[in-house]
Amino acid sequence: MSNTTSRAVIDPDDAPEALQPGTRAISAATVRKLWPTEAELFRNHLLRLDKDSRRLRFAHGVSDSFIEDYAARMNDMGSIVFGYFVDGEIRAAAELRKLADDWGVEAEAAFSVERTYQDQGIGSALMGRVIRSARNRGIRLLFMSCLAENAKMQAIARKHEADLRFEYGEVIGEIIPDGPDYFSLLAEAADDRVGYMMAVLDLSSRLVKAA
Repeated sequence: MSNTTSRAVIDPDDAPEALQPGTRAISAATVRKLWPTEAELFRNHLLRLDKDSRRLRFAHGVSDSFIEDYAARMNDMGSIVFGYFVDGEIRAAAELRKLADDWGVEAEAAFSVERTYQDQGIGSALMGRVIRSARNRGIRLLFMSCLAENAKMQAIARKHEADLRFEYGEVIGEIIPDGPDYFSLLAEAADDRVGYMMAVLDLSSRLVKAA
């Protein structure tokens, strides 16, 4: 798991051997946490998911109104959301979600990547951030669930040493994060500082475009 800052988007061993034609170089993007005021960006990303990507993300087809409600409750659920930003827009996201009112020993991870940005190692890079955040919050068991046909999600889970089991047409992945240490806490704190600066720059850019 990488201890690099937000500007180092993809770990070297997460990057594909070659990007697909027409895709954007991953070095042009940024991975950072979303701030509470950025729920609209999260919503816009989820709304851009095509029909099949929505079904794989939520395990069933969902409407625009469902997504709007889901994104609006991002802050109420207390989730930690990481976004893969390109030109100020989120093109992929990963969520670390509580399974109770407070952070306990278990949590859940979920991912979504827009079609054009799939197969570039982005999901694996986001997974590294989620595992580190879970580790630093004392999570001892991290769950990932997906449809049995979602081979990409299962490949990400295996890469991060998840134990997979099949249950009623779904695959449940379980990851046991290491305990927090000085370096994992320092790396997340450094990412948060850089992420805050990037969020301010993104906001300024959006305000200029809207003017």
